[in-house]
Amino acid sequence: MSDSNRLSRAHRAGLEMLCAGGILLLPWLMPSHAMMINEIAITALFALSLDLILGYTGIVSLGHAAFFGFGAYSAALFAKHVWPDPVMGLLFAMGLSALLGLLCSATVLRGSDLTRLMVTLGVAMILLELANKLDDLTGGADGLQGVVMGPVLGQFEFDLQGQTAAWYSLGVGLIGFAWARHLVDSPLGGSLMAIRDNRLRAMAVGIPVSSRVVTVYTLAAALAGVAGGLLAQTTGFASLDVFAFERSADVMLMLVIGGVGWLYGGVVGAIVFKLLQDQLSAVTPQYWMFWIGLLLVVLVLVGRERLLRPARWWRGAR
Repeated sequence: MSDSNRLSRAHRAGLEMLCAGGILLLPWLMPSHAMMINEIAITALFALSLDLILGYTGIVSLGHAAFFGFGAYSAALFAKHVWPDPVMGLLFAMGLSALLGLLCSATVLRGSDLTRLMVTLGVAMILLELANKLDDLTGGADGLQGVVMGPVLGQFEFDLQGQTAAWYSLGVGLIGFAWARHLVDSPLGGSLMAIRDNRLRAMAVGIPVSSRVVTVYTLAAALAGVAGGLLAQTTGFASLDVFAFERSADVMLMLVIGGVGWLYGGVVGAIVFKLLQDQLSAVTPQYWMFWIGLLLVVLVLVGRERLLRPARWWRGAR
């Protein structure tokens, strides 16, 4: 690694630490918007998990909500029937989602992008139907209600304003981002990008493509499960919509807005999407998706790189 690359990474790390400190102050600076901050943090973490397989490995998925929803129901059931500790519930959701990702990774090893789209979407639909049918366990169409969480780390009770929830989700989200940053900057991350750019060439130089794909798919599923677990824990509720196609489509849309393959794309996309959704739905409740669609058209015609030109150097500092 050259001295300039080391310097760029050092600058990036310093800026990321400053940003992390400022982000953790948001629930205190804007207490009336704590619930919105909590929602954005969870959504950004979910988008980050998809970016690992789409932006860094080139695996297209329209069923990523399967892992998000599985994590949500896992955390909710753990809290309701085993132990209401948020951290342990989150670890439980992460572990089960990783196991599900490992089992489902075989579905993305072969076939074209269209095949992967259909298969991943099918997995999410199967889980949605299972959650609907197992109503004695999941609550069915009414959702899993009455999820009461204990204090975070045994000290911080969840409050009605949502400040504790916001700090909790932001803290977990920042840990997830730091872990993802370490992953993509590691030799494993380099091999993933080689697979994304040219799978046949990666195989020719000796990269174990199948095992790398299985690894990143499992890790991305675990991260998505953490995001789903956060949603269930901070809202005290898990419903069938966590598996819905719209959730997978929305997170794909966020990556289109923010850009794939640089981690911050999911964060930027989540912030823009959620703020637009909040503001436009207040003005035009029935037609807010029209304006989101118009934004997509502008992004495609004008070019995202022109709109996000300052981020280019950031990508180069990976």
